[in-house]
Amino acid sequence: MAGLRARRGPVPGLLALSALGFCLMLQVSAKRPPKTPPCPPSCSCTRDTAFCVDSKAVPRNLPSEVISLTLVNAAFSEIQDGAFSHLPLLQFLLLNSNKFTLIGDNAFTGLSHLQYLSLANNNLQTLPRDIFRPLDILNDLDLRGNSFNCDCKVKWLVEWLAHTNTTVAPIYCASPPRFQEHKVQDLPLREFDCITTDFVLYQTLSFPAVSAEPFLYSSDLYLALAQPGVSACTILKWDYVERQLRDYDRIPAPSAVHCKPMVVDSQLYVVVAQLFGGSYIYHWDPNTTRFTKLQDIDPQRVRKPNDLEAFRIDGDWYFAVADSSKAGATSLYRWHQNGFYSHQALHPWHRDTDLEFVDGEGKPRLIVSSSSQAPVIYQWSRTQKQFVAQGEVTQVPDAQAVKHFRAGRDSYLCLSRYIGDSKILRWEGTRFSEVQALPSRGSLALQPFLVGGRRYLVLGSDFSFTQIYQWDEGRQKFVRFQELAVQAPRAFCYMPAGDAQLLLAPSFKGQTLVYRHIVVDLSA
Repeated sequence: MAGLRARRGPVPGLLALSALGFCLMLQVSAKRPPKTPPCPPSCSCTRDTAFCVDSKAVPRNLPSEVISLTLVNAAFSEIQDGAFSHLPLLQFLLLNSNKFTLIGDNAFTGLSHLQYLSLANNNLQTLPRDIFRPLDILNDLDLRGNSFNCDCKVKWLVEWLAHTNTTVAPIYCASPPRFQEHKVQDLPLREFDCITTDFVLYQTLSFPAVSAEPFLYSSDLYLALAQPGVSACTILKWDYVERQLRDYDRIPAPSAVHCKPMVVDSQLYVVVAQLFGGSYIYHWDPNTTRFTKLQDIDPQRVRKPNDLEAFRIDGDWYFAVADSSKAGATSLYRWHQNGFYSHQALHPWHRDTDLEFVDGEGKPRLIVSSSSQAPVIYQWSRTQKQFVAQGEVTQVPDAQAVKHFRAGRDSYLCLSRYIGDSKILRWEGTRFSEVQALPSRGSLALQPFLVGGRRYLVLGSDFSFTQIYQWDEGRQKFVRFQELAVQAPRAFCYMPAGDAQLLLAPSFKGQTLVYRHIVVDLSA
């Protein structure tokens, strides 16, 4: 038994052989190369290249060492942002012969080693601005075979092609017609008119109003609004920090139709015109910081005021009141020492609606529009120190509002009508001639204004949208530019407020809206 147990014990030679085999296995295992990541089913891969056909997306499970990627007949049309960021060593990217229509702004982010990019023979009409900026060492770019729309969105590409060191094969415009078959590299930058403007809603004043008058006083900007609904002339102040209009003060005015601020000899006055209860002039007392009534306006002369116009002639201050009653008269008042005094009755019993002071060619004129007859032109007589009737604007039988502007050397009148087309007239030296008719059913207000060299006309309506027109210098006419949703506008005024260019639209039935004029670069 003892001999048998001895034969079953460990055999030294066999143990040594087993240990040697185990060590050899470890050595073989240590020398085996790492396992290569699988190649996507739609691709053929080597260690550093991938060729993919009919892929439904940019393959994500490619080796990070790939330096060349080709996508052909891809089954997707958009290259999204960061699509190749998982391949940071990529040097060659061939995306030609696909159906790509859209490329994300940051599609090529992270490809700092890319030298060759082919986007040829796709359906690209434009490219995101500065899409090639991350490609620091790009040597060759192929964009041929795309249908580029050479509008403002391509302007940046024209600029880039003129300054890049990258070799780019010639590419051609497919549209618009005036650039069709033109080489993109040869397009003159001056042909791209890419700056446009817009009026965007900036502030809403939650109350109706029928007039708006901006004014400067003691270096601050204010706005006077006639608000018959709350029985007041409301004064707002521009907050330069918050860049908003803020409540400042109110003048009692139960039936206000116009609140006209005037700064005379550094003193602030507000003429308050009312339909009922008389009209008044208020003075701002800087000591008590309150408005106090200075004087009444003759109720026998001014019975139903509709508009106020303030102006200076030969150093003297005047204001005129348009009276729209049958029994009243449009009247002129002159400042003298400590108050405004009646100076001249201009136009009795004609239902006058609006006034416009024009100081051109050294001949001050006042134009009075009426709902019952053609507008009348008065010219200032320096010998008589009064306005003298000069004639009528016979092209329109009636007008609700009259405004003027100058374009180049020419003077124009804008006349709005409640029934019938509004008119644009040009002064021909001895008379006005019609240059344009604007559809304007239900119009009681219009206003031409100039913003940074661009001339506009805003035309309101009680029955449809307010229209903004822009002046076409070449055609010497206004062209339709933009619609604003203003309910029953009764006035418009332009108010520069620091770097904000504002258009105010007081509404008789709704909120008073403040729009801001902005400049838009369509090539951005």
